[in-house]
Amino acid sequence: MLKAADLPDDIEALKRLIIETDAAYAIARAELIAEQLEVERLRFQLAVMRRQQYGRSSEQLDTTIAQLSLTLEDLEASQAALPPVAAKVATRPERPVRRPLPPELPREDKVHAAPCSCPQCGGALRSAGEDVAEQLEWVPARLKVIRHVRPKYACDRCDTLVQAPAPSRPIARGLAGPGLLAHVLVSKYQDHLPLYRQSLIYARSGIDLDRSTLADWVGGASQLFEPLVDALGRYVRGSYKLHADDTPVPVLCPGRKTTRQGRLWTYVRDDRPAGSSDPPAVWFQYSPDRKGEHPSKHLRSFTGILQADAYGGFERLYGERIQEAACWAHARRYFYEVHAAHASPIALEALDRIKRLYEIEDEIRGRSPDERRAVRQARAGPELESLYAWLQATLPTVSKKSALAVAIRYALVRWPALTRYRDDGRLEIDNNAAERSLRAVALGRKNWLFAGSDDGGERAAAIYSVLGTAQLNGLDVEAYLKLLLERLPDHPVNRVDELLPWNVADQIPTMKAAA
Repeated sequence: MLKAADLPDDIEALKRLIIETDAAYAIARAELIAEQLEVERLRFQLAVMRRQQYGRSSEQLDTTIAQLSLTLEDLEASQAALPPVAAKVATRPERPVRRPLPPELPREDKVHAAPCSCPQCGGALRSAGEDVAEQLEWVPARLKVIRHVRPKYACDRCDTLVQAPAPSRPIARGLAGPGLLAHVLVSKYQDHLPLYRQSLIYARSGIDLDRSTLADWVGGASQLFEPLVDALGRYVRGSYKLHADDTPVPVLCPGRKTTRQGRLWTYVRDDRPAGSSDPPAVWFQYSPDRKGEHPSKHLRSFTGILQADAYGGFERLYGERIQEAACWAHARRYFYEVHAAHASPIALEALDRIKRLYEIEDEIRGRSPDERRAVRQARAGPELESLYAWLQATLPTVSKKSALAVAIRYALVRWPALTRYRDDGRLEIDNNAAERSLRAVALGRKNWLFAGSDDGGERAAAIYSVLGTAQLNGLDVEAYLKLLLERLPDHPVNRVDELLPWNVADQIPTMKAAA
């Protein structure tokens, strides 16, 4: 640190010293930001890879990833704001390669013409090619009014009036067209934008759409979707194997300022990892509590194997009609939490053994059930036998009340259900398909905070079913909702299966890879 006695008396020299000091400070700050950026980037990648590899998709991890993402954004913005001298030092690690802009986007050419004569000698110029640089621009979404005009005609002979029938609307006498209504639903349930915020956004465009009006639209749309959601439920329950899970949803108590816990249940049919061409689908149901009678009611017509966690309400289902396939991601989570808290070598050993099981699954994903069964029996079978013997030998060596003993007992008690996947190539090693379907609910819950009533919970279940199934099938969700809202008002209820996502996929754009 410079002392006052070290400062030069000459003003010009003092200015140079200040400039050099500022530059050195900027470079040091740039180096610090670059190091922080690299650390946060690696932490972010690690969190994402943990979830992808082991299916650890708890809300806590989702929150961690979201927080790390925001930290990365702030650090990258700080790095971008550095002066040029410092920016040269703070080069971004692993900077993504810029991909070409989609060719289907409209192009607008702005030609920057050069002088008509040579600036050096005044001679005539001839064309020598051109340089083209593309820039992505945002065009704000715009609203428009569609006027449905129905001319009237009168008969000169009998005075009969003739007029075309009024077109059907998604909501009877409603103001919203199918496109606007689809946008409101996607904004609320997929982009997690509460209705009061949407109302403020429309107000900026000069359109007065009160929150209560938007709520009426959401209610009308969910009612229109009911036959389609019933068809989705029948299709999902028609599978040999289902993934099931549930998540809490705070529900406002009428007349009070408190909430109670409702539940959203998810049932997923997705056999693509076993090489099936059957379309995937998800079916949500709402209940005001978590009593075991609800999954019993939901799955009354289902026969097959249920992949789920150890919730007691599911356990009452298991018997001759429904068999249990347990989730290795849940079993692994117990050991992970012990290792994270205590750096336990025993827990680490369990994690390494479970990791080997997942490595086998990575190799056979997408193969036929027969191939998967053969590989599992040959390779995962010995691993499972060794793991079982190790767990039995380890349990007496740890404290009976320890978290590690709880983790071991969890696996041993459910061993037949945990190993059922080995002998059936149609099953999965875990229940991550169901957990993935609940992420949108968890993210949305942080924005809309609670459902206003049980009816609101049922509406959410219906709309999440439609959105989630469209997304599983790779469709542009908003385009699919628009198609439904255009056709459902006049579509025969007994032919509603024709509007399931896979039956209209050729009429709807798919989601972009970047999405």
